[in-house]
Amino acid sequence: MDFSKQFRLFPEEASSVAGRVDTLAIWLFWVSAFFTLLICVLIVWFAIRYRRRTENEIPPETKSHEWMEWSWSAAIFVILMVFFAWGAKLYVVVKKPPTHAMEIYVVGKQWMWKVQHPEGQREIDELHVPVGRAVKLIMTSEDVIHDFGLPDFRIKQDVLPGSYSTEWFTATKPGEYHLFCQEYCGTLHSEMTGKVVVMLPHDYEAWLAGTVPDVSMVQAGAKLFSTYGCAQCHGQLAPTLAGLYGRPVQLDNGKTVVADENYIRESILNPPAKLVANYPARMPSFRGQLSEEQLIDLVAYIKSLGAAAPVTQPVNGVAPDAIFNQPPAREPPPIVPVPKGGRR
Repeated sequence: MDFSKQFRLFPEEASSVAGRVDTLAIWLFWVSAFFTLLICVLIVWFAIRYRRRTENEIPPETKSHEWMEWSWSAAIFVILMVFFAWGAKLYVVVKKPPTHAMEIYVVGKQWMWKVQHPEGQREIDELHVPVGRAVKLIMTSEDVIHDFGLPDFRIKQDVLPGSYSTEWFTATKPGEYHLFCQEYCGTLHSEMTGKVVVMLPHDYEAWLAGTVPDVSMVQAGAKLFSTYGCAQCHGQLAPTLAGLYGRPVQLDNGKTVVADENYIRESILNPPAKLVANYPARMPSFRGQLSEEQLIDLVAYIKSLGAAAPVTQPVNGVAPDAIFNQPPAREPPPIVPVPKGGRR
C-alpha cells in the first residue's frame, strides 16, 4: 500500500490547472494569516499600551493621521484587486474548455454517474480518459442537483436537471483518482462516488478497442432521428439542421440565440420556448418519450451534422448566415380534425 497517497495533507495535483489553483489558494491563506496575526498583535499591544492606569486618568488629545488611514485603505484595496484579477483570470481558464477538447457525456442519477463516450462506450461510476488530452464533460441530471467533483484535478461543477452544464480538464498523470458527488442529493449521497482512470494514449486506445459498442452516439442519434420522423419536416417544413450547431438562430421575437446543446435539448422537449423566425409552432414535444441518454444521442447526431456538412456555400441561393431564418420551402397543409367514427 502506498501510504504517501493515503495520508497526504493535500490532494494530488493531477491536472493542468491544479497547480495554479493551489498557488492561488496558498497565497490567499498566507496573506489572510499575516493580516490575522497582525491585527491580533495590534489589538493586544493597543490594549496594553493605551490601557487606563488610574480611575481619574484623562487620556491626552490625539491627532488624526489621515495619511495613515488612506495608505492602509489603499494598500488593502490593491491587495484585494490583485487577488480578484488573479482569481477571475483563473476562473475563465477553468470554465472555458478548449475548442479541440474530447467530449464525453455524463448523466447524474440517484445515486450513480452514467458516462457515455462518443464512440458509444458506456460506463457506470467510472471515467476512462487519456493523459495529456483535454476532456470536456457535458453533464445533466435525471432527478435532483448533483455535483461532479474531482479533488485531484481541482474542479467541480453542479449538474442540474433540465439543462447541460460543462467542465473540462487535462489529466497530467496516469492513475486512478476519486470522483465524488459534492452536492447533497439524498439518502445515499455519500455513496455516489466513482473513479477517473487516466491512461497512457496507447493504453486508452487499447481500452476503446476492447470495449467496442454496437453503435456510436451519432449512429444511435441518427436512428432516433429517423424513428421519430424528424427528417420528414426538418429542411422542408421546419428549419434545416445541417450546420446548425454553434450558429446564431433568429427567433420570432426578434432575439438571437446560439444553437448550443441546451438550445437543441430545449427545442426537442419544449419547441414553443424558442421559435425560429418565419416558422409556425408545429413541432410536437417529445417530453416523456425520450430518456436522457436518448436526448444525448440526438444532440450528438445534430452536432455531427454541423461537423460533417458545414454550411459554407449558398444553399438554393441563400447565404449561410441567413439559412436558419428563411421561411418554409412550402406552406404546410391545414390540419383538418377527423370526427369520431367518421372519415375525412
